[in-house]
Amino acid sequence: MDKGKIIILNGVSSVGKTTLAKALQDKLPQPYFHMDVDVFCLMAPDLERFYNSDDYSLQHNFASNMFDVVKMYSDRGFNLIVPCVFLEGYGFMEKCVTSLHSYPVLFTHVTCNLDELRRRERERGDRQIGSTESMFSALIPKDVYDITVDTFNFSTEECANIIAEKINSIDEFIAFKTLWSQMQS
Repeated sequence: MDKGKIIILNGVSSVGKTTLAKALQDKLPQPYFHMDVDVFCLMAPDLERFYNSDDYSLQHNFASNMFDVVKMYSDRGFNLIVPCVFLEGYGFMEKCVTSLHSYPVLFTHVTCNLDELRRRERERGDRQIGSTESMFSALIPKDVYDITVDTFNFSTEECANIIAEKINSIDEFIAFKTLWSQMQS
């Protein structure tokens, strides 16, 4: 059985990853399952009840193991869309690359103008103001992607079309192989 394709959407909060994931599900001719890291984070109990602190390392460790679940579903032939936010200093990207470097991953950078991100963050009302901007400079990697889509300059539909055109070029999915090689040196 062929491994399922994996589209990883990496971008800061409010950039439009979830909206783009839904558009891709509607656009792509094969079924793609949306596996969001936020859902894994929401599985955690009220950690303050257990630790009486704001230490979210247990929640982070739990969520980072999501990539083993992604790997398992890909092994079973399921195609996946996985929105993520990879930030410096958390090891989340490294865990993902370690788990999935030999898999058919289309690593997609989802970007947007910072002023627009600030506007979207305010409009959403469910994020701490300023969190998107703090993520903006901490997002990693800076330049190793298979494709970049810009949700400010292009509509969600146009971004989905760009990704849909690329998804069948499996031989061109090299970002995770490059990142894995960099991690090994």
